[in-house]
Amino acid sequence: MSEAPGYAVVLLTWNSLRHIDACLESLPAAADRPLQIVVVDNGSTDGTPERVAELAPQVDLLRNEENLGIAPARNQGLAMVRAPYGVILDVDTVVEPGALGLLLDHLDAQPDVALCGARLVLPDGSTQPSCQRFPTLRDKLVRQLPRRLGEGLLRDVELAGWDHGDTRDVDYVVGACQAIRMSAFREVGGLDDAIFYGPEDVDLCLRFQLEGYRVTYVGEAVVRHECQRVTRHRLDRLAWRHLGGLLHYFRKHGYLWSREGLYRRIAAAPRPVGQGSLRSVG
Repeated sequence: MSEAPGYAVVLLTWNSLRHIDACLESLPAAADRPLQIVVVDNGSTDGTPERVAELAPQVDLLRNEENLGIAPARNQGLAMVRAPYGVILDVDTVVEPGALGLLLDHLDAQPDVALCGARLVLPDGSTQPSCQRFPTLRDKLVRQLPRRLGEGLLRDVELAGWDHGDTRDVDYVVGACQAIRMSAFREVGGLDDAIFYGPEDVDLCLRFQLEGYRVTYVGEAVVRHECQRVTRHRLDRLAWRHLGGLLHYFRKHGYLWSREGLYRRIAAAPRPVGQGSLRSVG
């Protein structure tokens, strides 16, 4: 591109042929800034990378011979970002016009925010609980219950008590849409390559906050998300890898049943820009 990109979108694909057109076609109107698009294909066999090259020949396309997992492949893509901001998107998303511009404007205006996320809207029009409190083992066990039994217990975890059209600091936003300040991303060492599939998004948000940065949910920015829940109630190979990622995350951060210790550590972290408390999720 002749013009330096204002931001980059990093897409990870794996047999994503039925999603890639709609996702790529939504990006030109996502923000009024020069755009770099990076696609990392994790060993697709359905023609996805060929379709990317046909539909958007200007895209920076990296093809892996096999599925390396989410964190390693996204690190590959983010290493190619030339812009100050990188946006991670799931390929089963469609970005509403201007949505990414709102996220980038937020990063511009809040220099101590390392990462922010959009409001994700599911196919039925409901809002996905995409900003939540840090997970505990108790939360994960409750999620295995039928939704009608676990819903009340998860209301606090999923921050169900406030208007999700609002903007506020949160514990984490899911990796289906994360706008990242690349200088902060490099400072914390990127995503954890040890997590093949699982809480790599939570881990990144937590590490940012342990370094004194903020993580924000921007409810005015809307991204439509098909949200394929490939591991729920299935004990296949991917589910076991997800479980392994969770165990690695809990062991790495030294907690299991309560997140209160994390909040104390975050509150004690030095602020890169000298801002106040991070806790604003009640």
